[in-house]
Amino acid sequence: MRDTKSFVCRQSDIIAAAIDVFAEIGYFRATTRQIADRVQISQSYVFHFFASKEKLLMTALEVSWSRIIASFREVVKSASSERIQEGAIQEVMQRGFREVHMMVLKAFSQSKIPNPEEKAMVFLSRGVLFNIAVAIRLPELKES
Repeated sequence: MRDTKSFVCRQSDIIAAAIDVFAEIGYFRATTRQIADRVQISQSYVFHFFASKEKLLMTALEVSWSRIIASFREVVKSASSERIQEGAIQEVMQRGFREVHMMVLKAFSQSKIPNPEEKAMVFLSRGVLFNIAVAIRLPELKES
């Protein structure tokens, strides 16, 4: 019988390595071989867990967002409402979204996607709309 703990740990190791490799050299330049080497496993073992590099990226993004959300929850939980400065939060969020926008725009431009500025804004807008749809339980918006 398979050792479930080591299976789960190995999957987590692959995701952590993917986050590091994607952050260091970018998604498009990164290879599953580099990710496998980081974890000291075979490339085929990466594909045992993830059908494609894109699926691995999606999982890495989900893990990253989960960490960000958990961090926000801790900040909110540990701060009283009068200590939370709305303006400061807006500035941090704006910086974060600007950075994400620049990353998406760069990726779209490097991929030679026509009208990368417009496509990046549409891509990000749909992502925001999707998250709002989930938050307010309005599935029709997710299909837009």
